[in-house]
Amino acid sequence: MTYFFYFGHPAQFHFYKNIVKALKEEDNNVFLFIKKKDVLEELVKKTGWEYQNILPNERNKSKLSTFLSILKRDIIISKKVIRHRPDLLISSDPSFSHVGYFFRIPCLNFIDDDSDAAGYYAGITYPFSKVIITPWSVKVGRWEKKRIRYKGFMKLAYLHPNWYVPEVLKIGKLTSKGYFLIRLSGLDAHHDSGKQGIKSSTLRTIINSLTSYGAVYISSERPVEKEFEKYQFNFHPTDMHTILFHSKALISDSQSMSGEAAMLGVPSIRISSFKGKLSVLEELEHIYNLTFGFSPDNINGIIEKITELLETPDLDEIFQKRRNAMLEKNIDVTAFCIWFIKNYPDSLSIMDRNPEYADKFL
Repeated sequence: MTYFFYFGHPAQFHFYKNIVKALKEEDNNVFLFIKKKDVLEELVKKTGWEYQNILPNERNKSKLSTFLSILKRDIIISKKVIRHRPDLLISSDPSFSHVGYFFRIPCLNFIDDDSDAAGYYAGITYPFSKVIITPWSVKVGRWEKKRIRYKGFMKLAYLHPNWYVPEVLKIGKLTSKGYFLIRLSGLDAHHDSGKQGIKSSTLRTIINSLTSYGAVYISSERPVEKEFEKYQFNFHPTDMHTILFHSKALISDSQSMSGEAAMLGVPSIRISSFKGKLSVLEELEHIYNLTFGFSPDNINGIIEKITELLETPDLDEIFQKRRNAMLEKNIDVTAFCIWFIKNYPDSLSIMDRNPEYADKFL
């Protein structure tokens, strides 16, 4: 079989990496396409896999630039499809859905964003996707008939114990005392338009509240003010999950990293205008108590929660028990996805007839 994958974000690379590895090990033809986004290319290079960066320069943030970027990907991917004639296109990118629809090649769209929180993404992608595959709680609006559900989380695809074992922390400056990780998102995706995260005044207050409990390190996609530069910590992107796992807590305006912390049983406080709007994070907060969301202006609530967590005895043990409770109720997402892709279209018929079939991967 010949498969096309497209990664537009580091989180997409992590989601697909074990799936791609399994397909490659069975001598399938797997073509990987990426664009420039944060540390994405560094992560792909580390695997040693062949890939093509079809958009090596980051676009600006205007709507026109976004449209032109999608159009450019449509054209480039179309040429690749004509040359290699893949059996399946696998991505959450609009271009794969467009090209798949035009060439009558099924596009499997794996996604965990609610359609009403994803900006115009759903409207330009879902009408052209063959199948939309999501965690159980995700809302897809009027495209429900195309949707396949599973009990799990996309972040669990690469952080489930079957696929991820935390490494020993070997970075010298992090081993001497407990530390907190602050992650600042770039907030530059189209669906981030008009959204707020951690403000400078809030960041200052958070750091002041943490320093008596441990060291503070900032990982940021965006430039930070000079007063915060001493907290910035540069590390190889492949070390991110190890650093996150060994931290005392994550404070972030990144929805993606807050979800990753929950998969690892690390307390996380997420500060974002997306509070209350993303079904996956709402489930992780209100069912499993693994993350806590606050609006950017609720500084009192943020500091109260930080203090509450840090003064809780046996915090690590409590959160690992919560993580284990979450794992017991959710499937091995990667194993399910490998089965679904390898057995498509029979797998689609099976899931249509029996949506509970995915529970076999618990």
